[in-house]
Amino acid sequence: MFGKISRFLSDVQGEMGKVTWPTREELSSSTRIVLGVTLVLALFIFIVDYILAGIMDLVLI
Repeated sequence: MFGKISRFLSDVQGEMGKVTWPTREELSSSTRIVLGVTLVLALFIFIVDYILAGIMDLVLI
């Protein structure tokens, strides 16, 4: 049992050595893109919700 756990942890350590970590610039750029897309999507959903709520008000009143 402990041999399997030890081997697993050893394999994890070996795989983590193979990981290519992003540079600070790449991470900053990706973060800005994610935040920008999130804001655009939130604005789009807000506008669609506002329009659909107005249509429902016209239909139900």
